[in-house]
Amino acid sequence: MTVLVHTRAELAAARAAAPGRVAVVMTMGALHEGHRRLMREARERADFVIVTVFVNPLQFGPNEDFDKYPRTLAADVEACTAERADLVFAPDRDEMYPGGTPSVTLDAGALGTILEGASRPGHFSGMLTVVAKLLQLTRADIAFFGEKDYQQLALIKRMVTDLEIGAEIVGVPTVREPDGLAMSSRNRYLSAEQRGAALALSQALREGALQDDGARVLEAARKILDDERGVAVDYLALTDPLLGPAPTTGPARLLVAAKVGTTRLIDNVPLLLGEVA
Repeated sequence: MTVLVHTRAELAAARAAAPGRVAVVMTMGALHEGHRRLMREARERADFVIVTVFVNPLQFGPNEDFDKYPRTLAADVEACTAERADLVFAPDRDEMYPGGTPSVTLDAGALGTILEGASRPGHFSGMLTVVAKLLQLTRADIAFFGEKDYQQLALIKRMVTDLEIGAEIVGVPTVREPDGLAMSSRNRYLSAEQRGAALALSQALREGALQDDGARVLEAARKILDDERGVAVDYLALTDPLLGPAPTTGPARLLVAAKVGTTRLIDNVPLLLGEVA
């Protein structure tokens, strides 16, 4: 049976009694199949699974959607119960930041200034700060994050290594809707027309991944995005798997961010340069 707790004290008590290997899945709620995939992976690899539900104000900019971000705790707990999570930790803002906005936060470094970091200044500092706090509070042995937020995953792995945190970080492939749209809590903001336009992101990535040369990858993906009037592209980038410069051959990553209406969406795919997929 899944237990819901809201305080640090309740979390600490449950964690102290947890058997064996402990996993954590960190979320901002509004859970969908992508989150459930993370929980299933955690269930397979751990003896005790904690899911955190917290809409973190530190990672939202002043003109972003913190106030309207969906909050569906009752449904979230039902999803966690269905996936056999042992504990849901759903703190409020004062419980997570008892002294108010923290005066000490984590610096995401150079990797935090490109792509999403260039478009959302301060976002990754806020994200890393809450992830570090939750890793400390849960004392998890292993944590699962989706590859849809690929730059986030890369930064968390870097943080854990650089700061000797000691948790294993596992990336789980992006879960998609039947039409190819990457699952996101923000998809619910899209109208039917906007959802159709949003499919250009995954279509562009798929077409790009069919190419064997970096220039052709970007050209093929860009053409699809440019042909969709309902999509305002923020960036389209080809990198190596660590988000450095794209290689001539070998593993690479193709990433895109765009606004559809007022909703900002991101997506990415792995690809292999030098070989036609």
